[in-house]
Amino acid sequence: MGTRAFDEIMGADGGSRPELASLAQWLAETPPDELRRRQEAAESTFRQLGITFAVYGDNDASERIIPFDIVPRVFLADEWARLSEGLVQRVDAINAFLDDIYGAQEILKAGVLPEDLIFLNPQFRPEVVGIRPPHGVWAHICGIDLVRTGPDQFFVLEDNARTPSGVSYMLENREAMVRLCPELFGQFRVAAVDSYPDRLLETMRSVSPRGCGQNPTCVVLTPGHFNSAYYEHSFLADSMGVELVEAADLVVDDDVVYMRTIAGRVKVDVIYRRVDDDFLDPLVFRPDSMLGVPGLIAAYAAGNVAIINAPGNGIADDKAIYSYMPEIVRFYSGKDAKLPNVETWRCREPEALRYTLDNLEQLVVKLVDGSGGYGMLVGPTASKDEIAAFRAVLEAEPHRYIAQPTLALSTVPTLVEAGVAPRHVDFRPFVLSGAKGVQVVPGGLTRVALREGSLVVNSSQGGGTKDSFVLLDGGNRQTQTMGENGMTQEQSL
Repeated sequence: MGTRAFDEIMGADGGSRPELASLAQWLAETPPDELRRRQEAAESTFRQLGITFAVYGDNDASERIIPFDIVPRVFLADEWARLSEGLVQRVDAINAFLDDIYGAQEILKAGVLPEDLIFLNPQFRPEVVGIRPPHGVWAHICGIDLVRTGPDQFFVLEDNARTPSGVSYMLENREAMVRLCPELFGQFRVAAVDSYPDRLLETMRSVSPRGCGQNPTCVVLTPGHFNSAYYEHSFLADSMGVELVEAADLVVDDDVVYMRTIAGRVKVDVIYRRVDDDFLDPLVFRPDSMLGVPGLIAAYAAGNVAIINAPGNGIADDKAIYSYMPEIVRFYSGKDAKLPNVETWRCREPEALRYTLDNLEQLVVKLVDGSGGYGMLVGPTASKDEIAAFRAVLEAEPHRYIAQPTLALSTVPTLVEAGVAPRHVDFRPFVLSGAKGVQVVPGGLTRVALREGSLVVNSSQGGGTKDSFVLLDGGNRQTQTMGENGMTQEQSL
């Protein structure tokens, strides 16, 4: 942490990166009051649209907007090309791992992973062993969290292969930036992200069970409006032009899923579920679930419906499994991982536990099944009392934790109360896998730690978001092709 963080716009020496000099100039010449006015206008729009999330257990405010920052984060074309290659390789390996671990389990026979890490893992679902999803695709939508520490140093922080969220913020952030900062899209050729709903629908249709025809019926299954990501569920269903359904809207009859409509039952072929495995089917998982559809897993096992993402994917999210991803990539691809992991100590191993306990003040320690920034210790910013309390928890259940070094995460200029200042960021690109292959959406969700010195970017912990520009080749060209709606192809939303 004593090392100065690399700033993605200003560079390492406090000047500006040559490729982004015009963005640095825009930032210097735009008065902070004007930046603040635009930022507040964006947040006002988000509030009016109901773009909120819930903080469970927070009595002060059950619904909030995620703070939006007006200064974009930018990826150069060659940077994005390298990232995309690594993301495709990693998601291919995740799909191969899931197909194997619920099938032949060759990776266990080869001794690459310890068997107890799989079979004793609560995220491993023996109920779906032997079931193969339509077209063999398990992780249709992945959010791979990345961090950066230098001009060419990118690392995977964690994999999200269950129900990754945040894509609606990627789309809404871009719409706000085009409306409020149009001059930036005159300076840079920015890849469009507005095609995401079409890409997602294409992915869903491509994995429909065979025999469904050219227009399979697709739906988005939501737990309901009390869920923290309900806005995103409704946004995506509306953007794709498909029905948003709850469990009560679906019924299974003779291993076929139907949707109840005023015109009668309609057969459902593909379900994009935003319901966790535990609650998906009360006949198979939690019997007290009111959010799931009885008989859904039987219909899935019969090959009559595709579920996106596939049940059982949580094992690929587990941070202990993450620590083996370099070996997993090598096992299934025969090549080294193009995107490296952050160095990780598995506290279930005695030597790693000793090292972690001896260095808690310098490490970040996380639950293997944690999310949202909860259940973690950031050693350098923790108090002595917090470290002592965490030490006791870690010693009691070491198998539940992994530890990582505290990285000097890259920063991006951010509008804060005192003006524009560097703040640490991470990045979640979205990767779609269908019957026709894997594609990386040219953008993603940049999360920013708004508190000075903080490395925790999660919205539930006070983080915000930024738009993420992916520049096309010749990213500073002034002339661009006009689209049918009068906007440039790169800008279109």
